[in-house]
Amino acid sequence: MGKKTKKPGKGKEKTEKKTAKAEEKKARRETKKLSPEDDIDAILLSIQKEEAKKKEVHVDDNVPAPSPRSNCSLTVNPLKETELILYGGEFYNGNKTFVYGDLFRYDVEKLEWKLVSSPNSPPPRSAHQAVAWKNYIYIFGGEFTSPNQERFHHYKDFWMLDLKTNQWEQLNLKGCPSPRSGHRMILYKHKIILFGGFYDTLREVRYYNDLFVFDLDQFKWQEIKPKPGAMWPTARSGFQLFVYQDDIFLYGGYSKEVSSDKNNSEKGIVHSDMWSLDPKTWEWNKVKKGGMPPGPRAGFSMCVHKRRALLFGGVVDMEVEGDVMMSLFLNELYGFQLDTSRWYPLELRKEKSTKDKLKKVEQNCPDDVNKKINPACTAREETVESEDEESNIDDISKNIASNMSIVDGENLTNSDEKPKESGAKLDIQSSLPEVVKPCGRINACMAVGRDTLYIYGGMMEIKDQEITLDDLYSLNLSKLDEWKCIIPASESEWVEASEDDEEDEDGDEDESDGESSTDEDDDEEEEEEEAQNASVQVGDAVALIKGVGKNLRRKERRSRIEQIRASLGLSDSQRTPMPGESLRDFYRRTNMYWQMAAHEHTQHTGKELRKDGFDLAEARYRELKPILDELALLEAEQKAEEAEGPETSAKKRGKKKTRN
Repeated sequence: MGKKTKKPGKGKEKTEKKTAKAEEKKARRETKKLSPEDDIDAILLSIQKEEAKKKEVHVDDNVPAPSPRSNCSLTVNPLKETELILYGGEFYNGNKTFVYGDLFRYDVEKLEWKLVSSPNSPPPRSAHQAVAWKNYIYIFGGEFTSPNQERFHHYKDFWMLDLKTNQWEQLNLKGCPSPRSGHRMILYKHKIILFGGFYDTLREVRYYNDLFVFDLDQFKWQEIKPKPGAMWPTARSGFQLFVYQDDIFLYGGYSKEVSSDKNNSEKGIVHSDMWSLDPKTWEWNKVKKGGMPPGPRAGFSMCVHKRRALLFGGVVDMEVEGDVMMSLFLNELYGFQLDTSRWYPLELRKEKSTKDKLKKVEQNCPDDVNKKINPACTAREETVESEDEESNIDDISKNIASNMSIVDGENLTNSDEKPKESGAKLDIQSSLPEVVKPCGRINACMAVGRDTLYIYGGMMEIKDQEITLDDLYSLNLSKLDEWKCIIPASESEWVEASEDDEEDEDGDEDESDGESSTDEDDDEEEEEEEAQNASVQVGDAVALIKGVGKNLRRKERRSRIEQIRASLGLSDSQRTPMPGESLRDFYRRTNMYWQMAAHEHTQHTGKELRKDGFDLAEARYRELKPILDELALLEAEQKAEEAEGPETSAKKRGKKKTRN
């Protein structure tokens, strides 16, 4: 979703002010006296004293689900593939940051959570890494953030959890990696491979590209250093690391570099390169991305199932209309074939039950009504048979356009047939299942157990507000038919920063210089509207994603239009209809993409493959059609309001001035 929009033309000026303000805040952090909430040493010492009071392991059965969190770890129990182990994570509510050190065990068959409390547990952390081997889970690193986010502590401790006894043990061994978070760890045979990460010193952020190996038989750390002239990935955090046979793959990541401008400002870099590591020679090689790889993104999650790696989510920051920046949170699923190094989109297979329901409804309708209400099957057959025959395309387009306009509820031209057609249309729509899928997010947990993919938690944004999630979804990777929501997202409230906090951040900076009275009025109007939206719930977030908005004010409508345009203009346009694009045009433009996606499911060729591809494209188009319709409606409302709105807008602004 989109962050708060900025006034066009003011972006550069405001960015410079924001950078200067951040530098002042950083200097105050380093010099001012710590509040009790920011004294991390005192906080961690207090936690350690509380841990020392625990004398035995205590397990609470059938407890409520964990609170919303991101940057936690989710691991499949190697002793029981139907159990997930969740540890740590963090939650930010707009005012305070909460870091967790709780340990949960979730039975996916019984749908029950257990909360485990053990003596000598690790201190709370997020952005750590966890690896399972035999009956143990190994955890390294991570970070602890003070409630006010003024101080950070990066860990370099190494822990081992016995899944049979629920006992923790800290492994104090020589040669371990330096303190860090955002690194990645994977298991290769009897070794743990660790790469990269970052360390925040307040003065600067260091990114790493060092490589460490921990031998689980000998309990020894070893740093692998590059040979002279050897190829090596650049420093980064937030990438993904996965293994297949005797190859270890690295993909993506994020880092910052200092720009060469006058301000020496930091510039974020989203990496999209791919590497393979040979664990026999410890040599890195670049991997050419074949097939249809995902576009560059940050904060995505990955895991491995059999001969393919799965990628989900992430965020793309894009510029729309000049200086306005939009953050788009993705919920796409991609596959990477590990034996052929080929990327492809993973689209869900169209359910047979849906087709059967449609056929049943069609059989109960008169033939002439059927042809007008649901000519999709006829259009589909014509599209498949005449895909290479240009002369038939116009007829197909008319059929498909007729289908989409009627099914989606536009008025019919023949008033005599309207009651019958409307009733049949409602029957068809009521028989279609609601699309269930996880919303776009970053820093979610992913795990695979018994051919089932699990996605838990993470974070997304609505305007300037972070929504931390606690939902759990599953997907059968053998069927790839539907997402199942095991645990729906709970409500998450956002706490607005107080005026004192804002004044403290602003310092003595004079905001009025160079600003006209009109700009000040606009700022005040924007602030008032933001204050009215002080609390956002996940339900509201999901409604906004789906385009369910009621009586949007002008600024909200403008922001929503920008969000939709950004999402529909995403770099991955192969699976996204363009504004105003019909189903016929959408499939004609992207047919190779959908046929490739269908081939991964069915292995069909020729006419059957083209038919499968059309089914996937049609399902995707129908999924996004409400958003396309909403965009058209919002733009029409905006045009109508702009035609008659100047006088009304002036009156509102006049009222604003009288209040001040």
